Amino acid sequence: MSGSPAANVRQLRVAIVHPFLIGRGGGEKVIDALADIFPRAEFFTVLLDRATLPSTYNGRTIQTSFLNHGGAFAWRHYQHLSPLYDLAAARHDLSGFDLVISSGGPGAKTVRVPKGVPHVHYCHSPVRYLWDQYDVWLSRLPAVLRPVFAASVRAQRRRDLAAAHSVDAFIANSDYIGARIRRYYDRESVTVYPPVELSTVAPAQVDGDYFLTVGRLVPGKRTELVIEACNLLGRRLLVAGGGPELMKLQHMAGPSVEVLGRVSDQRLAALYANARAFLFAADEDFGIATVEAQSHGLPAIAYAHGGSLEILSDTASPPDAVFFREQTAQAIAHAILRFESMERTFDRQAIQRRADRFAPSNFADGILEVVQGVISPK
Repeated sequence: MSGSPAANVRQLRVAIVHPFLIGRGGGEKVIDALADIFPRAEFFTVLLDRATLPSTYNGRTIQTSFLNHGGAFAWRHYQHLSPLYDLAAARHDLSGFDLVISSGGPGAKTVRVPKGVPHVHYCHSPVRYLWDQYDVWLSRLPAVLRPVFAASVRAQRRRDLAAAHSVDAFIANSDYIGARIRRYYDRESVTVYPPVELSTVAPAQVDGDYFLTVGRLVPGKRTELVIEACNLLGRRLLVAGGGPELMKLQHMAGPSVEVLGRVSDQRLAALYANARAFLFAADEDFGIATVEAQSHGLPAIAYAHGGSLEILSDTASPPDAVFFREQTAQAIAHAILRFESMERTFDRQAIQRRADRFAPSNFADGILEVVQGVISPK
């Protein structure tokens, strides 16, 4: 091939593997960005709900698995299908491709890649229910199902480890996840932060009287703690996002809390622009919503752990966050009170500038550098 290395890489025939295209979250935004980088790419997924895809996928080839015959039932109960993910992914036909890029958790890197074809894995986290959150998932099950789950996990761990050692290059979405990759897979990785669509509108005078939290409404996000804290203080809180915990969180919301569900991009931008601060209680691998809030100049009140520590700082001058160090409603409430005591010290323009390092162009550059390395090793 002629031309610049980046241009050559972009013209490769690429297979992009992502386990689930049934919602819109940070993992799907990474896939969107990969689709932009590789205009000839084809997609392989275990489960697909085309209604969730943006129009940019029109005309793109997307292959699914036999599990997708379950339709809406399979999409709603996808977590219960975990013992079948690897089997479904292994049936993807990846012959004829120059490069395979897998992204996501189960049913991603366990695809069967033809001999001689480089395989790059973008890792949001080693599969959490197999590794660091195994005990949490086990404890949620009825006692009668726990031996079945344990046996399934043992088999899935073997396949996951074998797949990890067959990948040619690991990309971590944060240094925090890079350490987990080293711990569970004994592999090194390169950190390429996920792409975030950054606001270019200069922060203005805040009109709202509310705090904001954004994300999928799933147990790991710990949104219930944020709601409990605002219930305790009587502070106005808006919760944006959809997921299986939507109804539960709506029921526990007090009179000062409103759980909105999914909102449009336009409304979300307005919510960010007018909030007092962004509340985040998860031990997150990275935290795309946190960066989105930062790009709107929004101070954060966040759990001091995980990927948040690579985005936010409470010691910068001026700071962009107030941290709490325990995942409890009481700790969050105390952090909110600390924020209110220093609210005027936050510089929203400075906060917005700190988000620039997460621009999509930086993601593209990082991905292309890794791919060039596996296609044309030195």
